[in-house]
Amino acid sequence: MSGATPSAFPLSAEAGFAPALELARGLGTKALLILHHGRVAATLGDPAWRANVRSIRKSILAALIGIAVEKGQLDLGATLEALGIDDHEGLSPVERDATVYDLLTARSGIMHPAGYESARMKLIKPPRHAHAPGTWWTYNNWDFNALGTIYERAAGRSVPDAFAALLAGPLGMEDFVPEDATHIHAAESRHPAYPIRLSSRDLARFGQLWMAEGRWEGRQIVPAHWVRCSVQPISDAGQDGAYGYMWWVCRGGVHLPGVILPEDAHSARGWGGHLLLVVPSLGLIVVHRAQTETEPFRTVDKFAMGRIIRSVLEALR
Repeated sequence: MSGATPSAFPLSAEAGFAPALELARGLGTKALLILHHGRVAATLGDPAWRANVRSIRKSILAALIGIAVEKGQLDLGATLEALGIDDHEGLSPVERDATVYDLLTARSGIMHPAGYESARMKLIKPPRHAHAPGTWWTYNNWDFNALGTIYERAAGRSVPDAFAALLAGPLGMEDFVPEDATHIHAAESRHPAYPIRLSSRDLARFGQLWMAEGRWEGRQIVPAHWVRCSVQPISDAGQDGAYGYMWWVCRGGVHLPGVILPEDAHSARGWGGHLLLVVPSLGLIVVHRAQTETEPFRTVDKFAMGRIIRSVLEALR
């Protein structure tokens, strides 16, 4: 698949997807976009509506890091000590021995306070210094935010600038504007978050890029080997399946509650109900968005998401 442009096809709602759309509407979905073999199969809401993708930003950073590694700008084996990475409370010698790879796979063991964390992320953090680098997986914003700093120093450009130039531009994202990618600083840490606002159809382009192993319209945007490595089940993530390079990965059918997914399924997820699901074996991409832009928020939890995805899969049978 070369990377077709979702908006190039007439919008349609194939009859089989009608139950999924109705279910999503009733569960509070703001927008849903289903692509099947490169064609828009069904839509709910406005595919051009732009919203913060929340933690999907991490999977986007993984793509930028893959490009930097391919260019020789960044070494996955480099330690934080060698890179000069520290933080307000000071990292211990053991913590400074963590590598870029440890952070990329959320296995650094560094439980330093971090910005842009949800209440649940704070709740699941083990005590500081409980685990050595590489020995324990924790979904931890310190790793993800520090990776942004590491990338920017190595590549010599900001994450927002790199996203615009290396991904949004080449993929022809039609709704994205440079102001939609920025930094958010927090008092807890030196390392800012890098939120990005995208529309469903622009996010679908990123999904198609991963579906095509980094290739878009005849051009290799992200190294194919990197894409394959990124969605390997490196860490057991319990009821969420597995975790790779800042991508959630299916493990034995386990990925979302209440639905059994093909083994090659993987997703980028954001707080509140933002999901980019890629299933290469089915030629399926699902983009789900929730209203988390303005209060009162209407979030969609992963149990509801599992029901929606199950209904989508049933339409393919």
